[in-house]
Amino acid sequence: MDRFTEIELFVQVAETGSLSRAAEALDLSNAAASRHLSALEERLGARLVERNTRRLYLTDTGQEFLHRAKAILADLKDAEAQVNATALNPTGTLRITASLSFAMHHIAPLLKEYTRRYPNVTVHVEAANRYFDIIDNNIDVAIRTREFEPDSNVTVRRLGETRRILAAAPRYLAEHGFPKALDDLQRHKLLIYTYSNNPNDLRFTRGGETRVITVKGLLESNDGQILRAAALDGMGILVQPTYILYDDIVAGRLVPVLDDWDLPRLTINLAYPSRKHLSAKVRTFIDFIAEHFEKMNYEKKWTGRLGVY
Repeated sequence: MDRFTEIELFVQVAETGSLSRAAEALDLSNAAASRHLSALEERLGARLVERNTRRLYLTDTGQEFLHRAKAILADLKDAEAQVNATALNPTGTLRITASLSFAMHHIAPLLKEYTRRYPNVTVHVEAANRYFDIIDNNIDVAIRTREFEPDSNVTVRRLGETRRILAAAPRYLAEHGFPKALDDLQRHKLLIYTYSNNPNDLRFTRGGETRVITVKGLLESNDGQILRAAALDGMGILVQPTYILYDDIVAGRLVPVLDDWDLPRLTINLAYPSRKHLSAKVRTFIDFIAEHFEKMNYEKKWTGRLGVY
């Protein structure tokens, strides 16, 4: 028998003076209510309720237990209310990690609204272009461009997909010309992201055709923002995910090149420790960023064609 149900039933019996009314209040049958009350008395080894054909009343032991039982139920309700309040108003430090580019473009702009909604949460953003071990480093949420985690204790939730594209500043293209074919890239100045897979071998597909072009970088870096700054300064053609370059392309600061060819796409995912019950700070942030991605229709923007040159 459920101990809390037994206690709840006993308090209802005491307050209503009727086993049947107490059973109705707790949505129990009369037989089940009688079994709960008998189980409570048997477990306590004491008679709590006296019954006769005319009425039902508490024994002296029952009266004493009633005060304790009410206090127990009140404490339980207070605890539940506190948990519910925490769920609605999360507290604590939320530790997030993402690449510097993603943190700058897609986390930092959201933090003002997130902290306005949840002012008792302190946000710590660890910007890094390498993958921290989530469990060992006490990370709450990581944003990553890989589809699985080697640790089975980490849950992965898909946010969206993005193309990787080639782009350059208009002044670079005005000076060096547009590459018309993939082989033209070998005579252009390339800005290479060293943390991508095989960064000097660009694997292109178009229809059923696949080409691998080996390039040498004028500038190589493990940070996309360095390459983006160099591209905006007219130093060369960079290869980066659309989620980094989209605003620059829409504004005309960068121009996509050879956009009729596709490079391998990236999947953007949230990764977080697997738990049956997520803390409120983690759950609210995951829902917040997922809703934002859906509202902004990022996947459609980031996987569409931006121009063919």
